[in-house]
Amino acid sequence: MSLHDDAVLVLKGYEDQADLRQAYLDHLAAHPDGVWKACEKGHVTASALVVDPERGQALLTLHKKLGMWLQMGGHCEPADTSLEAAALREATEESGIPGLKLLPGGPVRLARHPIPPPCHCHFDVQYAALAPAGAVETVSDESLDVRWFAYDEVADVADGSVVRLLEATRARL
Repeated sequence: MSLHDDAVLVLKGYEDQADLRQAYLDHLAAHPDGVWKACEKGHVTASALVVDPERGQALLTLHKKLGMWLQMGGHCEPADTSLEAAALREATEESGIPGLKLLPGGPVRLARHPIPPPCHCHFDVQYAALAPAGAVETVSDESLDVRWFAYDEVADVADGSVVRLLEATRARL
């Protein structure tokens, strides 16, 4: 199964955010290359909010290009066999934490956001990942910093999209 086909199946199985979910499906129907960065009309990305429920914390990255605290995530790559695999790969690469496990049940949220040209839009499929006990984070080349925040601190440093992702994640825990 191609990554495009996987994305369609994942989105068809996602039951929340009906209008946004349909916009993702419409985009993929119109753009067979809609999961790849080269698709200038927009492309699907995969991300994961890393959490440690025992400590009540979320791990955020200070994005190098955007200068914002965000969840881990990014573009799909040819080696990714699924959106879940892409989200887990991105979370592992950007956090430096081996042994992350995605929360079961598929995506936690969808978040579409404009980006500067030449592309126009990221159609982000957002997952949540559980950190193993004693996880130690590492700053990647894509980040200025990586830091744990108490759940109630996230709204002070991150935008509404990250806050909504954390709320949806906590509802699943």
